[in-house]
Amino acid sequence: MVLQFLYCRYRNAVAPCELNRWVGEPVKAIVIPTSYFLENQYGKPVLSKAHQDVLKKFMSLDVQYIIKVDSEADISLYVRYLQFLGKKLYVHDVMNEFVHGFEDFLQNPLQPLTEHLETNIYETFEKDQVKYDTYQNAMYKAIAYCSGGESGDEPPVVMVVGAGRGPLVQAVVNVAYTLNKKVKIYAVEKNPFAINTLLDRVKNEWNNQVTLVSEDMRIYEPPEKADILVSELLGSFGDNELSPECLDGAQRFLKKTGICIPQSYTSYLAPLQSLKMHNEIKVNRTADKTLQQSFETPYIAHLANFYQIAEPQPLFRFNHPNWSENINNQRYKKLRFRCEQPCVLTGFVGYFDTVLYKDVMLSIHPETHTPDMVSWFPIVFPLQEPVHIGEDGIIEVSFWRVDNEEKVWYEWCLHSPIQTSVMNPNGRSYFIRKH
Repeated sequence: MVLQFLYCRYRNAVAPCELNRWVGEPVKAIVIPTSYFLENQYGKPVLSKAHQDVLKKFMSLDVQYIIKVDSEADISLYVRYLQFLGKKLYVHDVMNEFVHGFEDFLQNPLQPLTEHLETNIYETFEKDQVKYDTYQNAMYKAIAYCSGGESGDEPPVVMVVGAGRGPLVQAVVNVAYTLNKKVKIYAVEKNPFAINTLLDRVKNEWNNQVTLVSEDMRIYEPPEKADILVSELLGSFGDNELSPECLDGAQRFLKKTGICIPQSYTSYLAPLQSLKMHNEIKVNRTADKTLQQSFETPYIAHLANFYQIAEPQPLFRFNHPNWSENINNQRYKKLRFRCEQPCVLTGFVGYFDTVLYKDVMLSIHPETHTPDMVSWFPIVFPLQEPVHIGEDGIIEVSFWRVDNEEKVWYEWCLHSPIQTSVMNPNGRSYFIRKH
């Protein structure tokens, strides 16, 4: 698709929402007539601020810029100016550097309970210093607050469950050193690939002050109860890596007055237009999946060529510890969104935020995204066929989180503007294994 400049030469701008919608279209080129350029004090062609904003909006996409000569001019001046403008407008930050090459790339959500994570995945996680600094801040406040045992004189017991290669354990060690306080630290991890690294760190970095446990947190029987339980089992949708099931199982060795980090997390959902994503799913399906199964599978992706049709709304929330007698992690909610303008609905995008402890939070929600944090990309729940939405159109969707003894899965169903069948019923195409 070739896009003529959205702003007229007299700078009458279209609404920002319309420009955002164009970013969700399969635009391959932008045509810029030379008559749209202004002349600066040196007699050189330049673009107005409004036109520059359009170019900046499309810089995250792989588009070409075509200069249309509609008046006598030296075309090289326009080419050199656009080259200069590209360098000027490009924003170099941690997120852009981290995601370069992964824009709109489909990834399957992790299943850490049944698939041992490989070293390269741990290495990717550990590059996100912002996340671990924030966790360390939460643990600092929790350990400082914790009385440490019934007598108030015993050192607090901190158990890191799902310790991986130990970044959260290191954060606890850092806090103990900063507070000049003795802390009893347990690292619980079942992945044999990570255990080898933990063994080396216990001996050579942590001076044997960490007790290493090579077991599944859900069946581990500790010698004592914890004051603080810490995990980083959160996924792009909050609960999609089975954090509720794992922490509910692990809380049996947490004191009734104990603290969970995270304390809570909430998933959010928003309607999505991304024809690029829709076509990627259709074209790149694996040989072992039918087309229907491909569209009933959620994907993790750093979205670039997309338009978020409406603001995200909260969906599911989980709190820890959960001392309910009958813990139920199944959820259902129906959401209603109003569209600002005509568009094409291709699916839904999911985010989450979490309260680690008191006022310490992490978020991938677009409005509250933790600055420079790169650990999680959004999750996308596709629709099998794109749905055209009119101006002031209403989108209604039902969403379920369902489980049984063996697995957890999501189901979703569109009610408006058209009624669709339930997608992924009984987890037929996608599920998260518990064992």
